[in-house]
Amino acid sequence: MLSSMKAKPEWKPLTPATWSDFEALFGARGACGGCWCMTWRLAPKEFKANGNAGNKAAMRALVNAGEEPGVLLYREGRAVAWCAVAPREKYVRLENSRVLAPLDGKPVWSVSCFFVDRAWRGQGLTVEVLNAAVEFARGKGAKIVEGYPQEVKKKLPPPFVWTGILPTFVASQFEEAGRRSPHRPIMRKAGAAAKRGSSKKGAR
Repeated sequence: MLSSMKAKPEWKPLTPATWSDFEALFGARGACGGCWCMTWRLAPKEFKANGNAGNKAAMRALVNAGEEPGVLLYREGRAVAWCAVAPREKYVRLENSRVLAPLDGKPVWSVSCFFVDRAWRGQGLTVEVLNAAVEFARGKGAKIVEGYPQEVKKKLPPPFVWTGILPTFVASQFEEAGRRSPHRPIMRKAGAAAKRGSSKKGAR
């Protein structure tokens, strides 16, 4: 019966129309310490100087300018998980990282951050929102989606693994493409961009 079938996860890109959902999910602390998912997008000095309010304003300005910097996963009518994904060159700090420096000259989209509502953690939503991010990126023309999870030996608090953990990417069928640090693999998922006219949950 259709009623017994598992529904396809609902997701939407972050746009002016979904800003209030993103704001509610991130809360007063901006997810973690006032980051508002601007950590990778700004030089450390600028990020620190901005503080909570400045980083929030910077993210909102990006969204109002037409960027869609990630996707929101929904449950029971509200956003419960977030995954940031964008062309790699959008992330200033990523571009300047030695450990996560480009592997080659191929254009990639980078998954840079996860955040899940505290009440919904431990239910596998990071895999679902990662799959949504890949679908979104492919719909934008991405041929390679890249991620930078940690390979951890013990469970760590979510703020310490905000770029994700290795099992999440393995479950989403990413493959290791390189590793310059024992605990920080570079994972990739390749594939053709979504065909024109294909169904994309959450597309505008």
